[in-house]
Amino acid sequence: MRLLLDTHILLWCLEDSESLPNQARQLVLSADEVYASAVNIWEIVIKLSIGKLSLDFDVYDLQEAVASSGFEILDIKPEHAIKLMDLENYHKDPFDRMLVAQSLVEPLHLVTSDSVISQYPASIICV
Repeated sequence: MRLLLDTHILLWCLEDSESLPNQARQLVLSADEVYASAVNIWEIVIKLSIGKLSLDFDVYDLQEAVASSGFEILDIKPEHAIKLMDLENYHKDPFDRMLVAQSLVEPLHLVTSDSVISQYPASIICV
């Protein structure tokens, strides 16, 4: 199974947080490939810069933390952006919408605990 992590799931994995649902932990451990998106990095940095997020590690170590976790980085491609045109407006968050688009184009299973995302026709695993 190939997974794409929603930002909160990625952070919980990187911080080995107790907030990470056991189902998500098992999915990540058993997956063939796990991806963190450039979208995750973008969202984390924006939320840190406006004071809506804090990390247990230095943001400048974020890319290294993702790499050392064994996760692959998924870049944003033009076809991901174009896929946004096909998405219903269930979710207003641009980061989540791009993650859904990426999961459809690649294809990947998007792991999230955001039940609104599960309304999209992508392979969503809501934990």
